[in-house]
Amino acid sequence: MVDSIMSHPFPAALAYFSVGILALIVFLSCFEWVTKYDGWSEIRKGNLSAAMATGGKIFGICNIFRFSIEANDTIYQSLLWAAVGFVLLLVAYFLFEFLTPVFRIDEEIERDNRAVGFLALVLSVSLSYIIGAAVI
Repeated sequence: MVDSIMSHPFPAALAYFSVGILALIVFLSCFEWVTKYDGWSEIRKGNLSAAMATGGKIFGICNIFRFSIEANDTIYQSLLWAAVGFVLLLVAYFLFEFLTPVFRIDEEIERDNRAVGFLALVLSVSLSYIIGAAVI
């Protein structure tokens, strides 16, 4: 049944869109769970660094899902490879925190250090292209 629905462009687009939104919510929630600051609360207070870091995560997650849609035959494969890509993006987040021992990334973003927020955005976006190309 699913395969027959997915053979038509409009229902397939709606399915990928719906699954992509759900994956974005789940994966972004995982990111929020591991960060030491409350991203949405910081954004509500006008913290531009938190907004840039969160925007980079959103772009990165969606970009990885885009690559997985292009490279796979079924929505199930796409979701599986997007999840693998998300785990890699999460690992990259921990490596970013670990490889900058002179300051704590999360603390600097919470303090609205815009240079760190911008760097977090650029890393998430850049690595999403590498991860996306690798999860085919």
